[in-house]
Amino acid sequence: MKDLTDLYRGYGDDRLPPGQRETDRFPVLSKSGTPSWTPEEWTFEVWGAVSDPLAYTYEEFRDLPAETHLQDFHCVTGWSKFDCQFTGVPFAEIVDRAGVREEAEHVMFHSLDGYTTDLSLSECLEDGVLFAYDYDGEALPGDHGGPLRVVTPQKYAYKGAKWVTGVEFLTEPERGYWELRGYSDSANPWAEERYS
Repeated sequence: MKDLTDLYRGYGDDRLPPGQRETDRFPVLSKSGTPSWTPEEWTFEVWGAVSDPLAYTYEEFRDLPAETHLQDFHCVTGWSKFDCQFTGVPFAEIVDRAGVREEAEHVMFHSLDGYTTDLSLSECLEDGVLFAYDYDGEALPGDHGGPLRVVTPQKYAYKGAKWVTGVEFLTEPERGYWELRGYSDSANPWAEERYS
């Protein structure tokens, strides 16, 4: 297991970002409830500024090289949960397999419920960004984004889309669901970048 709980040192002096409170619970927040899915119908796709567009079934995705990370989770609503154990596919693995082109600069994540969020490609390649399908050794629960969510320990969690079905590599930034509604594009918890 890769321990990333000291990742905060690159952003601030305290593990708990300003304005956050630590919780042992894992609250559930979403824009419109938990969408339904089946392993037989779910597909993960990669397209945009890539040389090799990809498509994986649920089983194929779970067969990709995976890592387990211990990392912290920060919600923009003010709570943080320490020592979360996520298992999944590192973002860099998808970049390598898709042959992301030089002009790609941003990444748009797409979800089953229509949710989208954008991050720069360089931020997606930072340590800890993971397509997670297991949480604490068990399949990621549906209300927490199962079958697949992105975790972004250096960002507020709205940058880590739940119920992910696809990744689009972009040549310029686009605003996602919450960014269009006034949330910060940068979303750095240690700088309290909650809103734009």
